[in-house]
Amino acid sequence: QVQLVESGGGLVQAGGSLRLSCAASGRALNLYGMGMGWFRQAPEKEREIVAAISWSGNNAFYGDSVKGRFTISRDIGKNTVYLQMNSLKPEDTAVYYCAAGRTTSSGEPLTRENRYNSWGQGTQVTVSS
Repeated sequence: QVQLVESGGGLVQAGGSLRLSCAASGRALNLYGMGMGWFRQAPEKEREIVAAISWSGNNAFYGDSVKGRFTISRDIGKNTVYLQMNSLKPEDTAVYYCAAGRTTSSGEPLTRENRYNSWGQGTQVTVSS
């Protein structure tokens, strides 16, 4: 199973930017064959998908609330996935989780939470107004 460690969270003012990183380690030291995603969970709300990227890195999916503001990318050589967050809003405040899921489709982002079987511990993002 892949072990995932997120970093890059913190406190930022509305309109600011943050970049989250998710590094893979453990038995599967690379993310070959893995679709990757970022999820978030705000207090008293259900976890929701933020963005997902295909194994190939060629295709991405974004939740409606972050389209045009967030960008997901992956560096296969560094076994790392990133989430660039721009124009942050107070409603983006949440714990952000990185996730990985095995897939045989190189071009399909995994958009359903139950497709993911490895999760990071989460990183807090707080956006002040």
